Amino acid sequence: MQEIAFTMKLKKGFEQEYKKRHDEIWPELSELLVKSGITEYAIYLDEASGVLFAVQKRVDNHTLDELPQTEIMKKWWAFMGDIMDTNPDNSPVVTNLSCVYRM
Repeated sequence: MQEIAFTMKLKKGFEQEYKKRHDEIWPELSELLVKSGITEYAIYLDEASGVLFAVQKRVDNHTLDELPQTEIMKKWWAFMGDIMDTNPDNSPVVTNLSCVYRM
């Protein structure tokens, strides 16, 4: 089992809209993520900065590298692209984090 953590950035003023949109598409996206090997996924919002902090647990033989080619992921990126910091392909700008302590 692997655990990864990363941040993304939400544009100011879109906190409620992000939650609303997430709730709308999450069942469809969640099914894909589980099939790809994610066993747990949590996203936290620092409302003051707009930083989204995400933690995923995934199986060792996951297929997450294939997600950017799926229609559901492309739909998700397009759906959220106007309210998050994104790359030219609409994927969210992600900053991977290193674990520096674990109890």
